[in-house]
Amino acid sequence: MSLQAVKQLADGIKQNVSEVIIGKEEVVELLFIGLLTSGHVLLEDVPGTGKTVLAKSFAKSLSLAFKRVQFTPDLLPSDLSGIHYYNQKHGEFQFRPGPLFTNLLLADEINRATPRTQSSLLECMEERQVSIDGETMQLNLPFMVIATQNPIEHHGTFALPEAQLDRFLFKVKMGYPTTEEGLRLLKRFKEHDPLETLEPIAGADELAAARQAYRSVRISDEVLDYLLAIVERTRTREDVAIGVSPRGSQALLRAAQVHAVLRGRDYVTPDDIKAMARPTLAHRLSLRGIARTQGQAEKVLEDIIRQLEVPAETGLASR
Repeated sequence: MSLQAVKQLADGIKQNVSEVIIGKEEVVELLFIGLLTSGHVLLEDVPGTGKTVLAKSFAKSLSLAFKRVQFTPDLLPSDLSGIHYYNQKHGEFQFRPGPLFTNLLLADEINRATPRTQSSLLECMEERQVSIDGETMQLNLPFMVIATQNPIEHHGTFALPEAQLDRFLFKVKMGYPTTEEGLRLLKRFKEHDPLETLEPIAGADELAAARQAYRSVRISDEVLDYLLAIVERTRTREDVAIGVSPRGSQALLRAAQVHAVLRGRDYVTPDDIKAMARPTLAHRLSLRGIARTQGQAEKVLEDIIRQLEVPAETGLASR
């Protein structure tokens, strides 16, 4: 698949999802980047902003297996992975797979599950496998977790630990629609639910080809140095307790490569790095003192980017 075809695939998915969700093309693009780079996405915002509907619309645009799990405090790890049960008819134990054995998993309100259940996702999100009763089982490919959480409600919730947050490629805020978007939304849903008639436009084969194609996107040493400068600055600031991990820097590189493709280029520029830095890195920062409680990670990251010298783009396309 050519890079132009990858861009056309992304545009088609954004157009398809826009039949249901209005004004969230940037968020849909981040979901596409996450799927292409084998990443996971955490959607965070107040209730009613369309997080679940967006995830469902994205899944229905793809001919992939999709399952939704409502996370609650009584949800057990085995409810996700599956169990071995005794089949009396056959006189033997058989495995009943859980919802993890799918392509796209919607983990709705993930912060309502206990830390024990949350931690059961660590292995499958990173290694695409799950261990059950001492046996390791491979998950379906592609495998992507789209999780949602409500940031303002704390009663009956369990905050995701740093190790869990680091497994997510992006943390994205939905935001409210504009007045014009809200009016269009009301008119669209007045007579019927467009989600019910949404048709898939791509499948596993197209995604596999696109996943191979984006890796050919070039990045110069100057832009790599710029990427690393951002990451390393997060590790040396006094107001940052824990900076971005090597996993985070690799995630930023992959996201920037796909972002370049979606902008019609076969090479990465500093603008690609800056565009992907906030959704990729902000949730990986652990701040000190009052900044931790005020949610200043994005501002810290923007301050770092503003202070760093941006390499000149002259000659990047020829390298």
